[in-house]
Amino acid sequence: MPTTSPPAAANDPADAQNAPHADQRAVDAAITSRRSIRRFLPTPVPTATIEAILQVAARAPSGTNTQPWQVHVLTGAAKARLSARILAAYDDPAQAAQHTEDYAYYPRQWVSPYIDRRRKVGWDLYGLLGIAKGDKAAMHAQHGRNYLFFGAPVGLIFTIARVMEQGSWLDYGMFLQNIMVAARGRGLDTCPQAAFTPFHRLVEDELKLDPAAQQVVCGMALGWADPDAVENSLVTERAPVAEFTRFIDA
Repeated sequence: MPTTSPPAAANDPADAQNAPHADQRAVDAAITSRRSIRRFLPTPVPTATIEAILQVAARAPSGTNTQPWQVHVLTGAAKARLSARILAAYDDPAQAAQHTEDYAYYPRQWVSPYIDRRRKVGWDLYGLLGIAKGDKAAMHAQHGRNYLFFGAPVGLIFTIARVMEQGSWLDYGMFLQNIMVAARGRGLDTCPQAAFTPFHRLVEDELKLDPAAQQVVCGMALGWADPDAVENSLVTERAPVAEFTRFIDA
């Protein structure tokens, strides 16, 4: 909700902290309610809503206003074609072996606490779905649902010009976050997906991209969460501020 003037200053800073402005509550709610949704309703998302989300997200900061993001919005038959091509490769071990990441999203060597967090979220999800340890077929099938955008009506593929450097990738992350928060502000949900990166050549071909000029960053599912899906009850943990922050005053 836009305001014409800032809220009046409180005499006691503690009063201001204990009585947050309506805008603060709305923003905080959009951020803290964001989750990676893994089963969506098929309800279409109006094009005007997608455009509004992207317009808001484009206010993300970027070095010298370079705005390095490029978005490819897939719905209907276009989304189904991409999903079918990737799933065919993913389900065929010989084909899957021919597809590798264009960049390293995850570390080549895992260490604590990162590997511990990764394992926990994986087993928490599999536990909700009733997938037992060692059930590789069920794990494979669940991971494969990435390529269906988890049933979302909208699939987003993000690309960046290859000439851009690491700083622009940092800028891109803020753009992606803006999309997810703007979606939550409209009652929609998302799931950012690095799973598409190994199959970047199929994405490039299907979307008629020039791989020498454009690089696939990631995908994202967008839509309304299925409220009855058990996997959507997963809420991941976050470390307390004291664990990752140093306050230095001297």
